[in-house]
Amino acid sequence: MFPRIHGLVAASHTPFHGDGSLNLAVVEQQAEHLLQQQVQAVFICGSTGESHSLTVEERRQMAVRWMDVTRGSELNVIVHVGANCLEDARALAVQAGQLGAAGFAMLTPSYFKPASIDALTDCCAHIAEAAPQLPFYYYDIPSMTGVNQSMPEFLKVAGHRIRNLAGLKFTNIDLIAFQLCRDFEDQRFDILWGVDELLLAALSYGAKGAVGSTYNFAAPIYHRLISAFQTGDFEAARAEQLTSIRLVQVLAKRGYFASAKLLMERQGVAVGPPRLPHCRLSLTERDALYAELDELGF
Repeated sequence: MFPRIHGLVAASHTPFHGDGSLNLAVVEQQAEHLLQQQVQAVFICGSTGESHSLTVEERRQMAVRWMDVTRGSELNVIVHVGANCLEDARALAVQAGQLGAAGFAMLTPSYFKPASIDALTDCCAHIAEAAPQLPFYYYDIPSMTGVNQSMPEFLKVAGHRIRNLAGLKFTNIDLIAFQLCRDFEDQRFDILWGVDELLLAALSYGAKGAVGSTYNFAAPIYHRLISAFQTGDFEAARAEQLTSIRLVQVLAKRGYFASAKLLMERQGVAVGPPRLPHCRLSLTERDALYAELDELGF
């Protein structure tokens, strides 16, 4: 019913001023940067976008801003609307539909957790029906939400209840479940891979589209990886994947969110610091980070 998403989708950062307030002016630079990196779509206000540290009003402003700056361009916008309060998520979904986003997605509530596939489907159905004209993706990331329901079973149930269910953002290292989801009902659903460090493995299982944070600042690595995979040069593909893994390790060492945002600033897109509970890096930590990034060619 909906077109499939192929290639890289950047899970974008939410830009802040030094005092922690929203910096909407930077969104235009983010969009230009992604287009220069040959990224065709952006996933806003998700995990990388620190969605749970944003107010509903801030998320509404982000959606409006991204839609404004991408209008007439080749960059599609997917809006993440998930929240612990389902009515907040539903309001954001209504807005995404009104703005004409390319699609929308939701995380499960994760404080009060759905205890079954049926409960999870109920949550998703309540949000998906708020923008029935848009493709809806369930965002599965059990490492963050603590909700570890079977995604193949979810598709069996939700696929019959949610008419605009387009697929999954599959941020889960379970490649067996990924393949079962991809093969479900003759590949009915669009299963977007969400673990950057395992993209090569996912490609071998048939992945066509991927959503990730490192595509903001390291898209060339993955373009080369995909090209090498498609031409059968697996040695080159493995080398690119190893570079990706080492980059993530460097960024995670001192705090992934602060480090990744500093790398964006290094590339000319000043998205500012993260919000608490993510901590900023000290000057000493920043200098050590930059030294390690230099060694990797970043």
